[in-house]
Amino acid sequence: MMENNRTGAQILVDQLLAQDVRHVFCVPGESYLAVLDAFHDVNINVTVCRQEGGAAMMADASARLTGKPGIVFVTRAPGATNASPGIHIAEHDSTPLIMFVGQVQRPAQGRGAFQEMDYRAVFGSFAKWVVEIDDVARIPEIVSRAFHVALQGRPGPVVIALPEDMLVERASVSDAARVEPVPTWPGQTQMAELQKLLWAAKQPIVIVGGSGWSEKAVDSLRRFAERFDLPVVTSSRRAMLFPGDHPNYAGELAIGPNPKLRARIEASDLVLLIGGRMAEIPSQGYTLFDIPTPRQNLVHVHGDAEELGRVYHPRLGINATPPAFAAALESLQPPNVIPWASQTAQANADFHGWTDVAPTMPGKMQLGEMALWLRERLPRDAIVTNGAGNYAIWVGRFMRFRQYATQLAPVSGSMGYGLPAAVGAKRVHPERMVVCFAGDGCFLMNGQEFATAVQYDLPIIVVIVDNGMYGTIRMHQERNYPGRVSATALRNPDFAAYAVAFGGHGETVEETAQFAPAFERAVASGKPSIIHVKVDPEAITPLTTITALRSAGLAKK
Repeated sequence: MMENNRTGAQILVDQLLAQDVRHVFCVPGESYLAVLDAFHDVNINVTVCRQEGGAAMMADASARLTGKPGIVFVTRAPGATNASPGIHIAEHDSTPLIMFVGQVQRPAQGRGAFQEMDYRAVFGSFAKWVVEIDDVARIPEIVSRAFHVALQGRPGPVVIALPEDMLVERASVSDAARVEPVPTWPGQTQMAELQKLLWAAKQPIVIVGGSGWSEKAVDSLRRFAERFDLPVVTSSRRAMLFPGDHPNYAGELAIGPNPKLRARIEASDLVLLIGGRMAEIPSQGYTLFDIPTPRQNLVHVHGDAEELGRVYHPRLGINATPPAFAAALESLQPPNVIPWASQTAQANADFHGWTDVAPTMPGKMQLGEMALWLRERLPRDAIVTNGAGNYAIWVGRFMRFRQYATQLAPVSGSMGYGLPAAVGAKRVHPERMVVCFAGDGCFLMNGQEFATAVQYDLPIIVVIVDNGMYGTIRMHQERNYPGRVSATALRNPDFAAYAVAFGGHGETVEETAQFAPAFERAVASGKPSIIHVKVDPEAITPLTTITALRSAGLAKK
């Protein structure tokens, strides 16, 4: 027998071991039974999920927390299409992710076989690379390339199809070497030009976003901001990239940002954009910067050269990955006199003015007060997750993210992300507190993954904000078609009873004062928990109500 002779499934799993994969998320399928069998004898944590979309989102969460590609296995066509929201999230959020998909046997392909699908056609528009492994001997080569593609440039998802018969063929091949992302360093000339621009500036500001960061890179950025006394803004749902309790923090550039923050960016003469693409949400519908040439001097730093100039023509474009650029910042020297120091202090004061006091909204349950209490209660390293919906406005505005790898939220605006992300986070970091926020509509997109939390004894805490409707859509509905409510109302279950039915802990909260003791009981239970928070549907955002939106809409008619 040839040396190192193994089945395709064994070779595949050995490649994951070679890449130091610790966690795999999956929904099992007969199309890759051989891989499931190969997992039986190796030291990889396999998390069995209840739906492929949830599995992909768990893998996405693990990637954000570890910096390594998240790994998800799904079965043929229905499984793959179920997982597609997770792939789209990874593409939009620049998350390294690899999805392995079972495929029909090679001799049956092209005949419309059971659950046959052309994965290149289906995923080609939103995955970085889609490939099918036709030759068992090429598994190490293709898996190695997949890790490179997922991690390099602008990180993103890769889809690999696995013909069922290929997985049981045998070959004698060597394992691929471990893949490490290749950093892209800024040139000395570029850094010298950046220093000149900083020294000439009167109102500079830093905006950080994107992916590919590390704790070390965030620390380097913080030191740079301190030495130059620069105001730092985080892009939408990237608040963890700068300490929220730092005197240089100016706030988050998300939906409905602090008007003073927007005005400050518009008035700036130098914007240093690091890591982010400045897409539709942080750019406020592409209105914050002129296209193609911003009126501000724009320095755009990004790990993918194709992103530089794609939308905005920068005064200085720097093709560099965030850790490499952050390290290079250590070489820059601040001017002897910093003319914008008072502006930085004012930017931080404006941030506190926007986030330290929550406006009173209709109803007995005040989400702002809840968020303010939680930001003092949660450990500094607690991981907070959420999906999409107006409830997330309170989380983004009033919570504090004080260190790296504490925030999991999709910039893609995908509902249903928060719960599977919390499960994935707790699998990766069982020692840390994990709190998920979800709306009533958002939660039930992937609510079945609460069973996964129970199965693996993961004491996550899920805060469900229930206003009996798809709140974001209702908000837009009242603005555009006031009083004509259509297809946005929801009749919800008792979510506390839902938690208990799965084997978890459940609480119902209808008044602000009830929340803190309910939260502490959830923590003390040691179980996966749901806190069902019922809010007045009038409290649609921290700034307005349903009635006010309707009145304004009618006035325009």
